[in-house]
Amino acid sequence: MRDELIEKIIKIEWNQFDRVQNEGGRAECQDDWNTFYIMRKSQYMAWTNELLKSYQQDLKEAEKCGWNMVTEKYARMMESTAPAKYEILKDRLLKRSESRIILQEEIIKIQVKWMEEFVEQYPYVGGRARSIHTYDDTPYNTSYETYLRGELGTYSDKTFNLYKNFVIDIKEAGENLAYKILNNTVQLSGYKSIEEAEARLGDGVK
Repeated sequence: MRDELIEKIIKIEWNQFDRVQNEGGRAECQDDWNTFYIMRKSQYMAWTNELLKSYQQDLKEAEKCGWNMVTEKYARMMESTAPAKYEILKDRLLKRSESRIILQEEIIKIQVKWMEEFVEQYPYVGGRARSIHTYDDTPYNTSYETYLRGELGTYSDKTFNLYKNFVIDIKEAGENLAYKILNNTVQLSGYKSIEEAEARLGDGVK
């Protein structure tokens, strides 16, 4: 049941991703199902069932309205990566309350710290991921922080509140969500664990 739910979410997202219209034409990553699948599944494997169900409902509601949540995510990221283009698009995006934006930033701060800690401990695996901070953004490079900000901005209030509680629960348990997700990523990519992936990637650069 849980695996089926994750598969359904990824299928909807892929269909939306496939329909994203890029200014320079279709992006190469839009034809890379395998990478898309691994990256999205890695994330959702770490989520709670309640959070998965709420996000699936967001996607279903968006589909009913003809709204593309993946396009919305990229539009929100443009606030940092392409500010002039964002100014043209921003009035089409649902406005988020000031209180929600404050909460989003608190969650982003927690997750950025987790990613910093992960990269410090596992530099070879971490080096394959996005740059971490928004200040590293360019029109051709979207950081982990900016990507997360764009994604959180697309969630309904219900889904965001569930996500916020999910992150806080992990923090209070002394765990690291970045580790959980990236461990899923390397396992789906054929490694047994983060530790094995780190050792093998490290050997490859010596």
